Amino acid sequence: MTPWAVLVLAVGTYALRMAGPLSHGRFEPSERARRMLTVSATVLLFALVATSAVADGQSLAGWARPAGVLVGGALALRRAPFLVAVIAAAATTAVLRWSGVS
Repeated sequence: MTPWAVLVLAVGTYALRMAGPLSHGRFEPSERARRMLTVSATVLLFALVATSAVADGQSLAGWARPAGVLVGGALALRRAPFLVAVIAAAATTAVLRWSGVS
């Protein structure tokens, strides 16, 4: 990454972090805007997880990793404890890779 891109990203990140404290009390988002911000944060997090599960750099990650993420997500939806979901996801991925599924 070029030094200019790093500088632009650093300035943008700092500006976004400072926008909250500087605008406190001056701006009150509507209820609909609050809901949309909450939903958008969830969608962005889901997109990050999905991309990380399927891609490995410039290539596909295979079937074991997405299967592990799917198992972890299903357990999270069923409100299993976080540690149980993570261990089950890791175990699923490990067993699939051990059995030859990439």
